[in-house]
Amino acid sequence: MNAAFKPKHQRLVLVLAALAALVAAALLAAWALRNQASYFYLPTEMVAKPPAADRAVRLGGMVEAGSLKTAPDGVTVNFVVGDGKARVPVTFRGITPDLFKEGSGVVAEGHRQADGTFLADNLLAKHDEKYVPREMQQMTAQEARQKVEATK
Repeated sequence: MNAAFKPKHQRLVLVLAALAALVAAALLAAWALRNQASYFYLPTEMVAKPPAADRAVRLGGMVEAGSLKTAPDGVTVNFVVGDGKARVPVTFRGITPDLFKEGSGVVAEGHRQADGTFLADNLLAKHDEKYVPREMQQMTAQEARQKVEATK
């Protein structure tokens, strides 16, 4: 018997080894990223099935009217995010985005505390579908279309 592999068998072994390496790399990447994923919750989902207190998640909804309060330190903001069915109190310490206000959409990144309050590390303000950049507010619809086409 010949101890050496035939070229056909060598290629097969190399292909199988490469495939095994790819699968191992994919599994390693998935395992490394499993705790880095930031899941998105609506207030209803946050109340019904709250995530673990130390798990990084995103909470999205509308800032309820009358709920926005700035603490005496001038940097801490407390407000309530709701979706019409449930409400979640949120605390954020930092500079809020320009579009952040009562009645606007917001995505808060952070984690739920043991008392049920959401402690946000970052706020992302969402604009409505009627949003128009300042530069385009004085333009007609025709001019705006031309501007958009020129940027493509």
